[in-house]
Amino acid sequence: MSTITLRIPDSKHARLKQYAKDQGLSLNKLFDEFATVALAQFDAKVRFEARAKKGDKQKGLDVLDKLDELLNN
Repeated sequence: MSTITLRIPDSKHARLKQYAKDQGLSLNKLFDEFATVALAQFDAKVRFEARAKKGDKQKGLDVLDKLDELLNN
């Protein structure tokens, strides 16, 4: 396991601490969850871009439009 140092304003730190407490998490677990979400988004983007290179760009964009419609309704 690795350790990182993050420099953020004190006010933001206090708000994140409160958010973690409200979620029933440690601040460490909160940042671990943030990292998991960010990496999942990055992986999805990379997979999409790899598939888009192999296929029809417009069909890919059409699928994303349909997904947006489903998620926003």
